[in-house]
Amino acid sequence: MSQSPFGLAGVMGWPVAHSRSPKIHNHWLQQHGLNGSYVLLPVAPGNLKVALPGLAALGFRGCNVTIPHKVDALSLVHELDPVARRMGALNTIVVQPDGSLKGFNNDGFGYIQSLLDAKPDWRADAGPITVLGAGGAARAVVLSLAERGAREIRLINRSFDKAQALANEFGGPIKALPWSERHAALADVALLVNTTNQGMHGNPDLDLQLDALTVSALVSDVIYVPLETPLLAAARKRGNATVNGLGMLLNQARPAFHAWFGVMPEVTPELRQMVEATL
Repeated sequence: MSQSPFGLAGVMGWPVAHSRSPKIHNHWLQQHGLNGSYVLLPVAPGNLKVALPGLAALGFRGCNVTIPHKVDALSLVHELDPVARRMGALNTIVVQPDGSLKGFNNDGFGYIQSLLDAKPDWRADAGPITVLGAGGAARAVVLSLAERGAREIRLINRSFDKAQALANEFGGPIKALPWSERHAALADVALLVNTTNQGMHGNPDLDLQLDALTVSALVSDVIYVPLETPLLAAARKRGNATVNGLGMLLNQARPAFHAWFGVMPEVTPELRQMVEATL
C-alpha cells in the first residue's frame, strides 16, 4: 500500500471529545511543517471491530486508542509489540506498509520520561517504591519501573485480590500489600505513585497519610486534571518533589508521532503551557 502524502492519525475512544491528544499532535505537525492532521475518532464499544480494519482504507497512518478500547483492541491488531502484550493493553496502533495493524503501548515510556524530565538523576533502584492502584495505569507504571531496575515495588489496592493477581502475573520485585497498610508502606520509599482516580476532578481525595514518608521521596500522580491533586499539594507543602500526570500524557505521544510522521518531537515549555491552558 502506498502512503498518502497527507498524514492522518487520530484518537479512538468513547467518549473522546475531552482528549487533549489533537492539540498535542497538531501542534507538532505545525511545528515541523508536516502535511497532516490528527482527529477525534469517537467509536462506540460495539463498533471497534469494524472501525480498526477501516484505518488503512481511510488512509490513516495509525491512531491512539483510549478508554474503553485499550484491552479489546489487543485481539484486533495483526501484530503486538512485546511491551503491549505484557501490559495487556495498547494505546497506539501503527498501520504497516502492507496495511496490517501493529499495536504498541507507550504509557510506560511516557511515565518514566515524565520522572526523568522532573528529576534527571532519578533512578528506579534508588529505594523501595509504593504504587497505589491496580488498574490499567498501574500495569504500565509497575511494569516500566520493574524494567528500569526497581528492586522493591509495594503494590497496594483497595481490592487486595486485584493487587495480588498483578503481583503474581508480573512477579519480580512486585509485592502486594493490603489497603490497611498503605500509610506504613510509605516508610523508606524513594518514590510514591498514585495510579487510582482518587483526587481526580469529581472524585474523592485519596485517603493517605504522608507522615511516614521521607522528605527526599519523589511523589507522583498519573492524574492531570487537576494539575495538582490534593496528594501532590500535601506532598509539596511538606517539602517533597512532585510530578503530575501531564508529563506522562505528553511523553507517551512522542513515540506514536514518530511512528506515524517520521519525526521524534520534543515536549517544550510552549506545548506544556498550551495543554495546561485547556485543563
